[in-house]
Amino acid sequence: MLLAAPPVAAADDPSAPQSSPQSVTLSPAQLFLFADQARDAGDFATAETAYRALAVNPDLELRTEARFRLAMMLADKQKKYREAAVELRKILDEKPKAARVRLELARMHAQIGNIGAAERELRAAEAAGLPPEVEQLVRFYANALNTRKRFGGSLELAIAPDSNVNRATKSDTLGTVIGNFTLDDAARARSGVGLSLRGQTYGRLPVGAKTNLLARVSGSADIYRAHQFDDYILGVQLGPELTSGADRIAVSAGPAWRWYGTDPYSMTWSGNASWQHPLGKRTQLRLDGGLARVDNRRNDFQDATVWSFSAALDRAFSARFGGGLQLHAAREVARDAGYSTASGGATAYLFREFGRTTLVGALGYGHLEADERLDLFPRRRRDDRFSASLSATFRQVRIGSVAPLARVKWERNKSTIELYDYKRLAAEIGFTTAF
Repeated sequence: MLLAAPPVAAADDPSAPQSSPQSVTLSPAQLFLFADQARDAGDFATAETAYRALAVNPDLELRTEARFRLAMMLADKQKKYREAAVELRKILDEKPKAARVRLELARMHAQIGNIGAAERELRAAEAAGLPPEVEQLVRFYANALNTRKRFGGSLELAIAPDSNVNRATKSDTLGTVIGNFTLDDAARARSGVGLSLRGQTYGRLPVGAKTNLLARVSGSADIYRAHQFDDYILGVQLGPELTSGADRIAVSAGPAWRWYGTDPYSMTWSGNASWQHPLGKRTQLRLDGGLARVDNRRNDFQDATVWSFSAALDRAFSARFGGGLQLHAAREVARDAGYSTASGGATAYLFREFGRTTLVGALGYGHLEADERLDLFPRRRRDDRFSASLSATFRQVRIGSVAPLARVKWERNKSTIELYDYKRLAAEIGFTTAF
């Protein structure tokens, strides 16, 4: 097939006769040569134009090669790692078992700072099957994840219809030891459509050959027309990241603030530690532990010390299919024993890529018990919480690194205390991006 290439000057001699620009028709092989020469000469704009012309060729192998060369130029010559990741993902949408491409995508994620995504791509590459000579490259990339981007972050913005924005009971009354109280509208389940915003940014400072100092700022906001249900959270964490062989250890500490209904709700100081360890080529283990001190600004009896622990396994079953399981437990010791609780549960997830769409489904269960009965209620609190979610990211309509997403979530909390017994169905429609 013949493709039109950008016009090429016949000579640089200013005394040569000048003629009007003319189109030059090149074969794909000639256009590849032209693009490579422009790239090597530092004319990246011309090279990109030629590669993108080849990237729409009907022949799968030709457009794959064009996208790959374009991605490598964007990454290695121009340091445009996000744009390179987009081109590599386009290749994998059509050729999910292209191991080299998946390895390069892992490298792009590592440069961007999406370490979890980079590790998932490495596990998927292993699951797809690698020749022996490539496995050494995989180990090199796995170790190279420790030389990560110094600054980055992510952002998610969505419209969020919700059947129960305040996670409240539908009951009109609340049973107590002195009789039934009538609940006003603000204390009962309310539906609404809000704006959901999630984001984080981070910076890394190398302090040794295998140690970085990581500072992270994260936040979330659920905003509704009825502002008494607005929920804002802002957290800051600072601490070292250490590597030892294939393991990664991180320790951090810092404050977090929460506002509910635009008024202060709590202030928390916490410390966390995590250990990440590969179990074979396709599986990864992560252990997390935390200690926090919570100052509840609305009820001093709920001031508490919280211990938490979780263990998670992630595994790639194939190049486009994977999943994981997380077990978690927490102990909260509050000023009032009626607010002191012990809880635990499990969450399982699966992801599957279908062409240019990624689906992620999750199921969760949690159980909570209070130490004692609150004086107002006839029974000690016991909760059983069930949850399910399904999300989809649609890369076929992506603009740059911004991709649309849709998510639906369901929750059911069964409680011996009516105040905590609720159902909830919510959706989110928006976009996600990393920077």
